[in-house]
Amino acid sequence: MKKVIALDIGGTNTRLALINERYEIEAKLIRPTVTGNLDAFLNSVISIIEDGVPSFDGVIAIAMGVPGRVRIDGYIDALPNIGIEKIPLAETIEKHFHLPSFVKNDAEVAALSEANVGPYKDAPSLYFVTISTGVGGALTRKGELVNSTYEVGHTMTEYKGEIHEFEHMVSGAYLPRLAKRNGIEVASTPEFMKRVKEKDPALLPVYEDWIALLADWFKMLHRLFKPDLFAVTGGVMKSKDVFFEDLKKAAYPCRIEECGCGQDAGLLGAAVLMRTPCQGHIKKTEAY
Repeated sequence: MKKVIALDIGGTNTRLALINERYEIEAKLIRPTVTGNLDAFLNSVISIIEDGVPSFDGVIAIAMGVPGRVRIDGYIDALPNIGIEKIPLAETIEKHFHLPSFVKNDAEVAALSEANVGPYKDAPSLYFVTISTGVGGALTRKGELVNSTYEVGHTMTEYKGEIHEFEHMVSGAYLPRLAKRNGIEVASTPEFMKRVKEKDPALLPVYEDWIALLADWFKMLHRLFKPDLFAVTGGVMKSKDVFFEDLKKAAYPCRIEECGCGQDAGLLGAAVLMRTPCQGHIKKTEAY
């Protein structure tokens, strides 16, 4: 049976899976992402593949999603959330393992899973959103990517008279900074959500600002692209019991659902990528 090695490389963790052509995960490994040093990062990707794949029998390719812009040849100019630049990721991995290797934006890869494998695969159009260390999004129509939404987390957004990148106000990594901007010290996003759940009167106005920022962003995307639904995942969804219903109400008329493929979206999407050569990679591999 043909298989793909899939990696979902995020600003916090790197996930690896060995996936067969029935989209079954045969092996999985998760490690913290190495940041701030190019050579150490590349070596860490090689290491997780070597340690996480029990056998290379049947493996036809390695597919990777990363949180940044990727050239069609797999070269990455910069990964801001990982703190490195000028990254020959596809070339390095291909030379080491002697397998066709592909790199694509992580949100685009994950969107392919939702549009082709997940419970919403019959939706004519779907906008995938991840809110984690950063914010990413990608639009699909009839199961294929529409690249007009690339790196949408960097949309410039106004807050209290200042202009910020959207993800620098709303992502899991930046929620404590949003609180600090309002004069409130919060150690982490889990603490932020815990205090909201406890109805901390000092923090509730900041929470309401956060929901409003998110809702306005979703409604902007809805006006521009009119997707049938948004599928949302990412680290903040660990606190979905706190905020998700509030977001759905605030973002009306957007239809917002939890991502059906969960934390495996970026991995399963890599397997979909290998079955859809029209999605933008230029190297040839076996039919999957």
